[in-house]
Amino acid sequence: MDTPSEKPQKRTSAADLFDAFIKDFSFEVARSDAEKHRIFKLRHEVYCQEIGYHPPGISSKGEEVDSHDSHSIHCLIEHKKSGIAAGCLRLVLPAPRSEGRNHRLPLQDYGEGSLTHELLHPAKLPYESICEISRFAIARPFRHKPIKHEILDSENPSYQFTAEEKKTFPLIIVALFLATYALVGLTKKRHVFAMMESRLPRLLSMSGFNFTRVGESIEMHGTRSAFYIDHTKAEKEMHEDLMPLYLHIRRELAIQLEDMPMREARVSCP
Repeated sequence: MDTPSEKPQKRTSAADLFDAFIKDFSFEVARSDAEKHRIFKLRHEVYCQEIGYHPPGISSKGEEVDSHDSHSIHCLIEHKKSGIAAGCLRLVLPAPRSEGRNHRLPLQDYGEGSLTHELLHPAKLPYESICEISRFAIARPFRHKPIKHEILDSENPSYQFTAEEKKTFPLIIVALFLATYALVGLTKKRHVFAMMESRLPRLLSMSGFNFTRVGESIEMHGTRSAFYIDHTKAEKEMHEDLMPLYLHIRRELAIQLEDMPMREARVSCP
């Protein structure tokens, strides 16, 4: 029995942090227009206001959108207590066949000439098996420092995070990638592409996700290159301690995807 002088044990181990993260955050597939607009606004805050990315087709409503959003699955991570959008991502499914072999994925639109791998190229892989993960964004309140020095339109949130809550914030980036891998598997895709800065694949390799570089570096709101990973191999190589969090995320997303009208989102439930 605990004595009155004993204090509650703090979250210290990795398992404790994962449990706390599951308790503090939820994963939501955007199904309504309102949910998608919420994600587009977060993307605008991070990509346009902080990074300084200003695409020609930017929305006047303070949202960052492009033509590939219409054939993507969008996901939001929300902090449960505050209701604040903590992070977002999208899984881009291949564009309609009518758009041609050279415009299946976003990276073919803006980086076709940089894709140098002889075999790992979206146009050379089966149409139904490819996808691209992109538009990863973490809201400013959940990061230690700004990306750049641009000033956000919104003020600091009125909700004050506790020191214990803040301990789980570094897991958001890992959780975003776990969510994408869950979506890739649930939609029965295999060949995953992404445009990333070189430091991100190195960071993800520490969790067992080993990307292959398949393109030359290009300037795209920063220096980025095309990377590839085989989803089947990624699931096998994922670090064992991440599996409980991954399975939790997969279960949450599987239930939500079952109700999606999107033709391509054929779900394989766990």
